[in-house]
Amino acid sequence: MLGFGGAALTVVLIILIIFVVVVLVRSVRIIPQARAGVVERLGKYQRTLNPGLTILIPFVDRLLPLLDLREQVVSFPPQPVITEDNLVVSIDTVVYFQVTDPRAATYEIANYIQAVEQLTTTTLRNVVGGLNLEEALTSRDQINGQLRGVLDEATGRWGIRVSRVELKAIDPPLSIQDSMEKQMRAERDRRAAILTAEGTKQSAILTAEGERQSAILKAEGDAKAAILRADGESQAIQKVFDAIHKGNPTQKLLAYQYLQTLPKIATGSSNKLWIIPSEVGEALKGIGNVLGATTPDLAVPGESAGEHV
Repeated sequence: MLGFGGAALTVVLIILIIFVVVVLVRSVRIIPQARAGVVERLGKYQRTLNPGLTILIPFVDRLLPLLDLREQVVSFPPQPVITEDNLVVSIDTVVYFQVTDPRAATYEIANYIQAVEQLTTTTLRNVVGGLNLEEALTSRDQINGQLRGVLDEATGRWGIRVSRVELKAIDPPLSIQDSMEKQMRAERDRRAAILTAEGTKQSAILTAEGERQSAILKAEGDAKAAILRADGESQAIQKVFDAIHKGNPTQKLLAYQYLQTLPKIATGSSNKLWIIPSEVGEALKGIGNVLGATTPDLAVPGESAGEHV
């Protein structure tokens, strides 16, 4: 009997120890950073737990699922919206929000994410419904601002703060997309044609300017070359003239040199006709006199030296 009683006592002690451990586990809770917990005591809101260690009364206090206090990003599926000009566009939205009051987010709304989605869809249809397609495509900042203002005001009593609303995409109907694509293609072609014409114009202007500068430089070069040639010929003539005068040539030498230059006049292929100056007669007469003086047997009686030649 004593052995049986000792075994029963041991079982009771084990059960008691397990109960104490369970109570301690249920009593001690650790709340992570950026989380918040709502405690209900006997089914009624008792307090909000902040990050850290906390003690609960077992079987009396109940800790609800923790709430994330960080900013959350929720992307909603595309929603069909009718514009002012009766066109159906598909709009994707992204909402950035944050839980600021865990008690209100727990008791004021059943599912705040679903509520934000429905409110965003309704507000989006109201805002875009007053705009035509072109205004809807070009007024994203205005739409975002209006959505944020309405959502932030409506969700404030839910303990939620909407920080930003973004429209990811606005997709018009396929027929409108084709028309817009054709319009953009025509606009790009027009701009390309304008740029091509402008480039051709600038190229022609630059080419003409280059040719004009080239002609000016060539003319200046020809003028300078002609001046240099004239100066060279002038200096050469002057040097020859000075050399002749310094050598004090006789009339006979001058006449002989004059006759040597005559054949050079007819050396060109374009010289069909050339005229002998009147001084040639005088030169020939002088040469005749010289020849007559040196070779008297070649002279013909009764003829002058000039007539003999």
